[in-house]
Amino acid sequence: MSHAQTLSPSILSVPIGRAVTFSMAAAAGIAVANIYYNQPMLGVIENAFPSSGAPALIPTATQLGYAFGLVLLVPLGDLLDRRRLIVAQFIALATVLIVSAMAPTAGLLVVASALLGAAATVAQQIVPFAASLATPEQRGRTVGTVMSGLLSGILLSRTLAGFVAAHFGWRQMFWLGVPMALVAAGLMLVVLPRKHPQADIGYGFALKSLFHLWRDEPVLRRATAAQAALFASFTAFWTILALHLQEPAFHMGPDIAGLFGIVGAVGVFAAPLAGRVADRHGPHWAISAGALLTVLAWLIFGLWNGLAGLVVGVIMLDLGVQGALVSHQHVVFALRPQARSRLNTIFMTGMFLGGAIGSAVATWVWHMGGWGAVTILGTVAALLAILVRMGAHSNSVR
Repeated sequence: MSHAQTLSPSILSVPIGRAVTFSMAAAAGIAVANIYYNQPMLGVIENAFPSSGAPALIPTATQLGYAFGLVLLVPLGDLLDRRRLIVAQFIALATVLIVSAMAPTAGLLVVASALLGAAATVAQQIVPFAASLATPEQRGRTVGTVMSGLLSGILLSRTLAGFVAAHFGWRQMFWLGVPMALVAAGLMLVVLPRKHPQADIGYGFALKSLFHLWRDEPVLRRATAAQAALFASFTAFWTILALHLQEPAFHMGPDIAGLFGIVGAVGVFAAPLAGRVADRHGPHWAISAGALLTVLAWLIFGLWNGLAGLVVGVIMLDLGVQGALVSHQHVVFALRPQARSRLNTIFMTGMFLGGAIGSAVATWVWHMGGWGAVTILGTVAALLAILVRMGAHSNSVR
């Protein structure tokens, strides 16, 4: 079977009910939260292993595990029954959480963290599954709702983990994650329909086709590049926020930084809104609006350097980045229906790579020039996304 034959046929979608959509949103949020639990708990974990430097590697190991999971596990969604795959991954997630909670050494906890990151990519199995279940007319709204759940998991995970670790200990957070993962597995088993593989190909070919998709789909390349730039802007803010709040102008601790996750959660409302706009008017307007809103947020951070400015800016930042994300996914998932999991692999890997770069560069410029330098970095990253969008528009005009 040729590459074109494998990827080109369209598939039929049926209306997806609200109960199923909200269940998928909740499961996606539960899954993705696991890669962020360790961040506010890192100091407590380091205190538990005072003679080891390994705990400092835990966030990196988790992110690397997530990256490998995106590349090696998410393409399986095009090859296997997605419901069974999602349930199996949630069970694996619960198992690794048990290992993390019981880890006797910091080294084992680092290894478990990498496996935890890989298992948490079940969230990225759910998103393309939602897109494949929805009709074209409701796809943007459906993906937007599921992304709202996923983004809520990202933003609220730090607040939850910080509270649990402070009052009950870091191991209890991992223990709490076990029943949450198992409940998500049971929920997905009950509400999801069976979905037979959409591509009759082997695993090796699926991995190889990632390069073909990247080479052959300029729309995918532009969407990935633009969202990577926006996510770099997003992570630059969240990486430096706690450090900025510790400055003399604020004198606030990490607990307040965690509460900003709740403030930022307002931005999740952008996801279903952007999805509806994409369904009715096409996704490109929403993408451009999201990028402009991100630039405006950084201008507020730079010109209104107070607590109120941070609150207003973070709401606009999350509205902009999340709205653009859902709209970009609307574009990407429409390219090749039989390859949605692999398209999502490429798109999300590129986005998280941009986020990692944004975080690393933000740390460097913070030490070089403080908050003012970080605001310049965030603004430039958002403007870069706009330039990519302008290039895409000029090419479409031609």
